[in-house]
Amino acid sequence: MKIIILGAGQVGTSVAANLVNEANDITVVDQNPDLLRELQDKFDLGTVMGHGAHPDVLLRAGAEDADMIIAVTNSDETNMVACQVAYTLFHTPTKIARVRAQSFLDRPKLFGTDALPIDVTISPEALVTDYIIRLIENPGTLQVLDFASGRIRLVAVRAFHGGPLVGQELRTLHDHMPSVDARVAAIYRQDRAIQPDGDTVIEVDDEVFFVAAPKHIRAVMGELRRLDKSYKRILIAGGGNIGTRLAKALEPNFRVKIVEHNLSCCKRVAEDLEKTIVLHGDAADQDLLLEENIENTDVFCAVTNDDEANIISAMLAKRLGARKVMALINRPAYVDLVQSGSIDIAISPQQATIGSLLKHIRRGDVVMVHSLRRGAAEAIEAIAHGDKTSSKVVGRSIGELKLPKGASIGALVRGDEVVIAHSDTLIEPEDHVILFLPDKRRIQEVERLFQVGVTFL
Repeated sequence: MKIIILGAGQVGTSVAANLVNEANDITVVDQNPDLLRELQDKFDLGTVMGHGAHPDVLLRAGAEDADMIIAVTNSDETNMVACQVAYTLFHTPTKIARVRAQSFLDRPKLFGTDALPIDVTISPEALVTDYIIRLIENPGTLQVLDFASGRIRLVAVRAFHGGPLVGQELRTLHDHMPSVDARVAAIYRQDRAIQPDGDTVIEVDDEVFFVAAPKHIRAVMGELRRLDKSYKRILIAGGGNIGTRLAKALEPNFRVKIVEHNLSCCKRVAEDLEKTIVLHGDAADQDLLLEENIENTDVFCAVTNDDEANIISAMLAKRLGARKVMALINRPAYVDLVQSGSIDIAISPQQATIGSLLKHIRRGDVVMVHSLRRGAAEAIEAIAHGDKTSSKVVGRSIGELKLPKGASIGALVRGDEVVIAHSDTLIEPEDHVILFLPDKRRIQEVERLFQVGVTFL
């Protein structure tokens, strides 16, 4: 697939890094020659210097025969105009634009064939906000990912000493919970993927990914660790787009405070929110945190635009007694450094964003992709089409499938029914199949598995 990426910033670089290794022809456009040079040094891709919305620049980037344009510059207006130019002059089939301003997103009539010809709008801020909300609504989780419009979830938790299933074989899960259907999709032990089967023994500190219907999540978690009490008090560092969105979503059900160092921003945020207390100050100020009873705070969430400020304030909040701390971190190297330290959860906006892009690039009918483990693994929702003569999956049991090494199927969604996968479960036409792939380099094997043969009419 020939793809043009507009913008070599953090999002554009992350997109390029994920796509360049999948037999795609990538060209990145940016006005900063230093950023382009860095990309060329790291990856096998083309670069063009210039303004991404200008027709001559798009022409030099190969827009005449491009399959897709992904406009992820820091300017909403540039991204939207670039999609219009690509559609009008070059008839580019798929146009994706990063749109951050809520004023645009609140008016969906702006996007479509009768208006701005943008096929998909991506808002990293909205995606990150939703990601954090799911973590807060499910205390004790490391990740909570939705599939099939929320009818089933993939949940990551860390196994603690004392969990009933810890030290036991996985086959005993059903004995512990005979009325709950769930499946362990993957286990990571000291950052190494372990293929789960009935004989696998869960150990302390294992990172366990399981699939279950939302109503069963807490029951399964209770087998792996002591259940955390529901969160009530939330302190957010940063009153920018993410901080304000987060507070607005949480304030009806939680006691929320925002700390923001910019006075004019404080005033604007205070006007936008109803119940949230907005404080003017530095979230890394120990005296301020103590005054706001940080020791009684359930979740401290640092979401400023500064990685270092987020890390320092989260570490300080944890040391002063905050129950759970999260930090928004853009640099991948920082994520790896802090994830296993005093910060409970490091949130990467790039990883939250890349999945929503990948589902439009994957071959076959892929409706959802979640990037996991800093991009090394993926969870995929694919639709099975065809019949037993034209499909490699339809009409076959899960135990018969030739899945890539390490891959596992966690569940099927059949209409409104959630079917937890077992080796004898048969896949039917139009089933939504939830797969876990610990090595994303084997994605092409999954794509081939779900492709329909020429005999399918």
